[in-house]
Amino acid sequence: MTSTATHTPQMKPFEGIRVVDFTHVLAGPSATYQLAVLGADVIKIEPPQEPDMYREEGHSPALAAEGRGTEFLCQNGNKRSLCLDLTATDGVSVARQLIETADVLVENYRCGVMARHGLAYDDVSAFNPGIIYCSLTGFGHSGPKARHPAYDVVIQAYSGLMAANGTPDSTPVRVGPAVLDYGTGAHAALAISSALFQRSRTGRGQCIDVAMADAALMLMSNLVMSTQALGQTPPPTGNQHPVRAAYSAYPTAEGMLMLGAYTLKQLRRLCRAIGREDLADELIDASAEVIEQRRNELADLLTEILSRDNADHWEAHFNQVGVPAARVRRIDEVLKHPQTQSRQVLQESDTLPETGQALQVPVAAFNYAHGGPSLNTPAPRLGQHSREILDLIGYTEADIDQLLTNGTVFNMG
Repeated sequence: MTSTATHTPQMKPFEGIRVVDFTHVLAGPSATYQLAVLGADVIKIEPPQEPDMYREEGHSPALAAEGRGTEFLCQNGNKRSLCLDLTATDGVSVARQLIETADVLVENYRCGVMARHGLAYDDVSAFNPGIIYCSLTGFGHSGPKARHPAYDVVIQAYSGLMAANGTPDSTPVRVGPAVLDYGTGAHAALAISSALFQRSRTGRGQCIDVAMADAALMLMSNLVMSTQALGQTPPPTGNQHPVRAAYSAYPTAEGMLMLGAYTLKQLRRLCRAIGREDLADELIDASAEVIEQRRNELADLLTEILSRDNADHWEAHFNQVGVPAARVRRIDEVLKHPQTQSRQVLQESDTLPETGQALQVPVAAFNYAHGGPSLNTPAPRLGQHSREILDLIGYTEADIDQLLTNGTVFNMG
């Protein structure tokens, strides 16, 4: 293990922690990326025959051609790349030597793949008992679907998320962004962080089993509880709340506005903001039942009044008086918004070869007063650091040359 970092005022939480990263696509890489931007030394291992498929994904042919597509950049910064063939001579031996120096191992292959290489938790913990071993799969390592393959869209369908999205009149609708991949990655990063803290108190390693299907249920906890209480799944509601008219979306003279006046206090502020002091007074002690009974009345009123001006006007007007509201925006608008630019969530990674435009990638949804998340190096090319990593774990130049010659390791940097 490598937890020997020197303490400095700007020390990041995971400095001195080494992570061996056998993950690919989104959920796993996003988990290790969160550790990497907080200081962990993340070494991404990929086979030459089938590297991370996201290296060629995205909307820049030039970056994709060098194996650093735009879809790959956003969860692989701050990592080093070792291109290693586990099926070649000495491939597993190289992996084991690297794992001996590691604090964390993360993998997201299907159940049984790591075991076939002799790299399952029981194998690894035998020579590195302090290892935090995290496995991410679609359905986890237990249950009748444990060995079934899955991606975000499959889990959306299986978990009920698609059926919960849309309207009663529409067919089930897939959530566009890969919310379950990134949600699973966040849960995995939390699990790893917690296990590292646990190890600092107990001295024991840990085996973590993360399932995308479980993460989906966690992300829908309120619907899970409603379904049990009602004895059936609540119908999808689209952009309209079934009870609270002021917690819904409305068309305006230009653009759509989402209101978020959930509490009674916020609802009464909304009423005053649209010139209905009388309604605010009527609702001063309104129960949830009364608010539900008057839902359609209020929805009709809001529909009529909000049509008188544009969404930008109403957003500013309502926010000024403490009513949550926002115009429905596209992502390109949000990226340029002063609020986004005032934060550190986006940090510069690369330049788009086709246009010269600077590319900013999401880094973290939080800031620290010191030693916080940052992007220091862009996502690596395949095998960019193979030679330096082998040198790091004790291989001689002659050893490295032999591994390169026999095809066990590729140094493509």
